[in-house]
Amino acid sequence: MIDRELIKRALAEDLEGGQDVTSVATISGTEKVVADFVARNSGVIAGIEMARAVLEEAGLTEIAVFVADGAVVAKGTVLLTVRGDTRAILLAERTALNFLGHLSGIATLTRTWVDAIAGTNCVIRDTRKTTPGMRVLEKYAVRMGGGTNHRMNLSAAALIKDNHIAAAGGVAEAFNRVREMYPTKEIQIEVDTLDQLQELISLKPDCVLLDNMSPELCAKAVAMVAGAFKLEASGGISLVNALAYAQTGVDYLAIGALTHSAPVLDIGLDLRAE
Repeated sequence: MIDRELIKRALAEDLEGGQDVTSVATISGTEKVVADFVARNSGVIAGIEMARAVLEEAGLTEIAVFVADGAVVAKGTVLLTVRGDTRAILLAERTALNFLGHLSGIATLTRTWVDAIAGTNCVIRDTRKTTPGMRVLEKYAVRMGGGTNHRMNLSAAALIKDNHIAAAGGVAEAFNRVREMYPTKEIQIEVDTLDQLQELISLKPDCVLLDNMSPELCAKAVAMVAGAFKLEASGGISLVNALAYAQTGVDYLAIGALTHSAPVLDIGLDLRAE
């Protein structure tokens, strides 16, 4: 996946209408080198095509990609090699690494969560807690890590949360208002108690979000619903208790940390002579 407009903005941000004064002062402009993008730690790769596109935007054409997005790599793996003008490579270096490290970090963290609930039928799902302007890329990285995506934007589906419920006057009232105005939209609604969930069983929403419920309450919710609609657990979930939540029978675990707290995967650029 590539966002060329984002790449152009990122490179322009680095230069701010000027030039790379360090490279201009230290490099004549005639040197050519080979540079390897190398994983400093093991992880799951995402954003390799973004890195390639950054190099292309800097005018580089001799690029060899050795891994695909979604690949699990070991520490020391060469991900991509570029040959060409030294100044151009150094201009593109940080922007390419920023995208590649950030997206690979999301994919790697997502895979950690997916592995934590392996053997269940539950699915790890992201949220809209994404970096402004990077949602499509970050949600793509979640998929590369084995997770799945919640709605992409506010118009794609309805998610009725506590503030909507309070404003509408109740769970059923909020649901009915959305269903009346948008009869074909997917509707997910958040509940804090099993009593609220009971109100919704006859209404049959597409999915109910069980907010900050314990695994024990989630298991009771699964029994109450008996497969009538999907259930998603959210809030209070960690890698320590993820399996306990998944084993309750809920369909999804909503994990905002996939995109808002993923550490960057350490990837470096090593220059070597042609």
